[in-house]
Amino acid sequence: MASPRTVEEIFKDYNARRSALVRALTIEADEVYLQCDPEKENLCLYGHPNESWEVTLPAEEVPPELPEPALGINFARDGMTRKDWLSLVAVHSDSWLLSVGFYFGARLNRNERKRLFSMVNDLPTLFEIVTGRKPVEDKPNADGGSKSRNNTKRSTDGQARSNSKLSYVEDEDEHGDTLCGSCGGNYNADEFWIGCDICERWYHGKCVKITPAKAESIKQYKCPSCSTKKSRH
Repeated sequence: MASPRTVEEIFKDYNARRSALVRALTIEADEVYLQCDPEKENLCLYGHPNESWEVTLPAEEVPPELPEPALGINFARDGMTRKDWLSLVAVHSDSWLLSVGFYFGARLNRNERKRLFSMVNDLPTLFEIVTGRKPVEDKPNADGGSKSRNNTKRSTDGQARSNSKLSYVEDEDEHGDTLCGSCGGNYNADEFWIGCDICERWYHGKCVKITPAKAESIKQYKCPSCSTKKSRH
């Protein structure tokens, strides 16, 4: 597979890897923690361009094809709280994502590198998400006063709900801190979102491949993570 070369291609690669790591360090943190057994050899956390993540040994070749993530994250957790460990892994994962992006961007000119960094910097960091500064699990209460696809009722706490939590966001200032559970991206005005009825996280429709038309027939929406968890039992 050819390496990304343009700013848009590099950012797409960056965002896919980032989405995988957001999921690994939030929704699927239990699984990551389990795989990072301190009794095992040095392990690294990888985010792949197909939006999958992997805990595995580092590449054997020197120098590697791409910059490598932090080595030995399974050892680092010894004596640390789980929250502190996840925060530390998030910091190193942020650094790795940037290093991969600018490795691909080595041939970009000054203005292109500046534009790439600006696009990256518009997204919250993994550290911000994991530490709760930009919590991925925040769910919007944007249905009230928005264009909802379902009959919407407002609860006593002022939060609007609908059967499958479908929403177009109109008040971006009010709900700007709510992030997509898949890519971690912020709200944009008039963008279609859908909320999981199981974990109550919210997602860009495009991130979970749900269109407004398709959502019409969904009585109870389960995000990919909740659907996978159920199928494991």
